[in-house]
Amino acid sequence: MITMTNTNPPSSPAASNPAGRSFNELPLSLAMLATLQQLGYLTMTPIQAASLPIALAGHDLIAQAKTGSGKTAAFALPLLTNLNPRRFAVQAMVLCPTRELADQVAQEIRRLARSADNIKILTLCGGSIMRTQTTSLEHGAHIVVGTPGRIMDHMERGTLNLDALNTLVLDEADRMLDMGFVDDIAYVAKRCPAERQTLLFSATYPDGIARLARQFMRAPQEVKLLEQHEESKIRQRFYKVEDGDRLQAVAKLLKHYRPVSTLAFCNTKQQCRSLLEALHAQGIKALTLNGDMEQHERDQVLVQFANRSCSVLVATDVAARGLDIAQLEAVINVDVTPDPEIHIHRIGRTGRADENGWALSLCSTGERNRIIGIAKMMRIEPEWHELGELPSADEAPLVPPMVTLLILGGRKEKIRPGDVLGALTGEAGFTREQVGKITVTDQSTYVAVARNIAHEAVRKLSAGKLKGKTVKVRAL
Repeated sequence: MITMTNTNPPSSPAASNPAGRSFNELPLSLAMLATLQQLGYLTMTPIQAASLPIALAGHDLIAQAKTGSGKTAAFALPLLTNLNPRRFAVQAMVLCPTRELADQVAQEIRRLARSADNIKILTLCGGSIMRTQTTSLEHGAHIVVGTPGRIMDHMERGTLNLDALNTLVLDEADRMLDMGFVDDIAYVAKRCPAERQTLLFSATYPDGIARLARQFMRAPQEVKLLEQHEESKIRQRFYKVEDGDRLQAVAKLLKHYRPVSTLAFCNTKQQCRSLLEALHAQGIKALTLNGDMEQHERDQVLVQFANRSCSVLVATDVAARGLDIAQLEAVINVDVTPDPEIHIHRIGRTGRADENGWALSLCSTGERNRIIGIAKMMRIEPEWHELGELPSADEAPLVPPMVTLLILGGRKEKIRPGDVLGALTGEAGFTREQVGKITVTDQSTYVAVARNIAHEAVRKLSAGKLKGKTVKVRAL
């Protein structure tokens, strides 16, 4: 097994592929190397450097790496290398725990595949119309990315033929296990061709991963990337709290630190509901994710959080899986997780790229042993604070800078982000700076606008036309 850290790669020959090495050292086509150069992929991240030589050599692989570490390219490059564009059949499949992650993965593979001729990539997830997916499969695809349940549905109906499959990828395998997909994964994997390559990526390494791998992987090589977050980028603070004061303590932290976007982790769905009520009572705009939500409800929550229309997203680890939110200023651990690896994964969602982030954890007396375990794994000395140390909170309301407008109509009406931006900055007269993220789905379009123009933007879009048609618009 190759074990690596972000900052001190081992010097053994087996693991002498630290981050910073060039993609040119890999057996990739000139066209792929040119694409990587165009996309700004100049040197490999630690997980890419450790896993790509193994995967490109054709070995099965188990790799431990968190979201945001460059793992998509770590499996997309071998997958695309194995692909024959002239053979119009499903040759690669990626299983993901959530629709959001599947969409992100498919988008990244499309970016990396752009130098190749006409490679077709399909996403197959629950929450989308089965008939539409079946029609797309009938027209052929090279790569499918999807959730285990929906992939299994297509296999059982005979609409997904995997006879030509040469690469199977399990992304975020630990969360697929958490979400109860173990039987579905086994079903799918055992019905794929035996002579294939299997690549398994996981943020943590619970016992279930090894048991799963034994069922359908062939002598997999292992790469374990031990995350070491830079002190300068993620500032951790641990606050002592009594259980009865925990929810009010979250509001106190938010009012003191005043982050624009915060991801608050609870260990249970009930705690999520309780926190949501407590934050709303304090006038804080918060939303929650849970497994009982319809897909369109989940999509709306994620759009509002990602475009900075919502200050706080409250979630369990399972519900938040697959989220990769840019510009996340803070993570609050409302409850301390019993698994140190999950704690590391939680806080690693802030302080991305060149940004700094806060990781604030509330800890009761009964949770002290959990903090000891986290500190030991992270090799840190916990920075303890008392909530009473915080000065009187700024009572100005914590208001998100943007408001999300929902436009009825999406890809099916041929609406593109440029159409919406043009309508707002053209006839409506707003500036480009007043318009935020634009997200177009099959049926709907979401656009973030500056809070102070939201009412006027709804009025002007409703009175005007988009793609030559009048549209219905409302603020979420």
